[in-house]
Amino acid sequence: MAKIATVITNMFEDSEYTEPAKAFKDAGHEVVTIEKESGKQVKGKQGEATVTIDKGIGDVNAQDFDALFIPGGFSPDQLRADERFVDFAKDFMDAKKPVFAICHGPQLLITAKSLEGRNATGYKSIAQDMKYAGADYADKEVVVCQDQLVTSRQPDDIPAFNRESLKLLEGK
Repeated sequence: MAKIATVITNMFEDSEYTEPAKAFKDAGHEVVTIEKESGKQVKGKQGEATVTIDKGIGDVNAQDFDALFIPGGFSPDQLRADERFVDFAKDFMDAKKPVFAICHGPQLLITAKSLEGRNATGYKSIAQDMKYAGADYADKEVVVCQDQLVTSRQPDDIPAFNRESLKLLEGK
């Protein structure tokens, strides 16, 4: 089963973390939450979810994980201000490990300069940013690129996002 690094901080979109995390765990995968420091509690922007952080970014290495999950909301925009999270995301993309980004999640990949030449989607307000970053943007519920990158636009797309993410994890 896969060990999935999940980068998350306050103001994440609640359902974009809770529903995929549940699907990953139900399929037998391990979900490890990562923020600036372990033990911290972060809250979703809807106030429905509180997550206790498993690991601090300074204590993890991309080589120790099989996949990366980036929930949306305001969390990815905050995380990309810290170069450690940008480098962490870039390491997954460069190593061709599975990366799952929903809604505003691709913002971290934009800053990591990892979307050039990739088919991807994201929340409509970042579509132009994704295009500027070199992505071939598609307004679809889920886009899978090179059997590595799974992206979706919004909470309504979670069932398709989960389905395609779990397909990529088969055999891990």
